[in-house]
Amino acid sequence: MSDLAKIPVTIVTGFLGAGKTTLIRHLLANPGGKRLAVLVNEFGAMGVDGEILRGCADENCPEEAILELANGCICCTVADEFIPTMEKLLALEKKPDHILIETSGLALPKPLLKAFDWPAIRSRVTVDGVVAMADAESVAAGQFAPDEGRNGRTHDTPLSEVFGDQMACADLILLSKADLAGAEKIEAARAMVTKTLPRPVPMLPITDGIIDAKILLGLDAKAEDDVAQRPSHHDGQAAHEHDDFSTIIIDLPEQEDAAPLLANIEALARAQKILRMKGHVAIKGKPLRLLVQAVGARVRCQFDQPWGDAPRASRLVVIAERGDLREAKLRAALGA
Repeated sequence: MSDLAKIPVTIVTGFLGAGKTTLIRHLLANPGGKRLAVLVNEFGAMGVDGEILRGCADENCPEEAILELANGCICCTVADEFIPTMEKLLALEKKPDHILIETSGLALPKPLLKAFDWPAIRSRVTVDGVVAMADAESVAAGQFAPDEGRNGRTHDTPLSEVFGDQMACADLILLSKADLAGAEKIEAARAMVTKTLPRPVPMLPITDGIIDAKILLGLDAKAEDDVAQRPSHHDGQAAHEHDDFSTIIIDLPEQEDAAPLLANIEALARAQKILRMKGHVAIKGKPLRLLVQAVGARVRCQFDQPWGDAPRASRLVVIAERGDLREAKLRAALGA
């Protein structure tokens, strides 16, 4: 099958909280005349991002064209889950013009990229580009920098390895949350990301995921054809493990007020070095769910949609490096 007959796919990668879902929400609202389909992956059994994206469904991207893979990184479930899910998207009655794949924040994009050579899909799709997102403020603060060891020697950390693999696989890098970072930190982040790259990659700062779809959709990278030019810390390994990270789900009672909970989340993030916390919380007297999104100690919230007939169940998913998470203290502090 010629490349013109293949459906283009854009892989959106980036660390936890970099803004991948925000970017895809913007693309769904501003598709540039394209019919889109979305595959979203989350680390852990509780899907929040998929539900957010399904709330954006419209005639250009109906709900049946938004599929979710939860409870495992997409880079580790290629044969069992990714390929069958892609086949579902390709079997839609109204074929998409473009498919977006949002990886989990801990996924490595290279194993996923290799999957596009599988016989089941290789003649039907092409990777238009790998778009990597990097939180400019966090990068400038050194969150993903290797550790400085004794005698001036550095060694990679679990965070620096995952981040480095995501950037090295990219055809375009978006420095997100530019409004929070400011010009000086954006330039610092640009310099730090450049050090991790095996080849020149264009970088653009963005805020709130706002970028013209024409910039992202139509890179024509055919990325599956030059996998070898995208080195990974995990090259040569039979499998990629996530043993360096822990995730737990916390069920909470209905809250009298959001403010104390948000203050506790911020304090816990600092004390336990929590990487990501997100979920929905029921606030007494409020018919809408409170969507809580925390990246490190930066906490944001908004009432997103009515509970409707769904149970008013408050649940948060928490992700941290293994050893940093104190589950009992975490549950006690949040009143679980």
